[in-house]
Amino acid sequence: MGEREGNKVGVDPKLLELLACPLTKGPLTWDAERGELVSRLAKLAYPVRDGIPIMLPSEARSIAPGKG
Repeated sequence: MGEREGNKVGVDPKLLELLACPLTKGPLTWDAERGELVSRLAKLAYPVRDGIPIMLPSEARSIAPGKG
């Protein structure tokens, strides 16, 4: 699964290659500090809870331009 840092769990790099933003279909990057998958195109950060990416736009956090 990945390394635990408190409640944060890393994402398998192979899984990250398969995942895409549900809105833009673009690539995602892993933000280990926040424990989120970031879609720069959509300017959204999707949470990862217990090692499970929550790929719902309604659960995503908006990110400021130039961040994430």
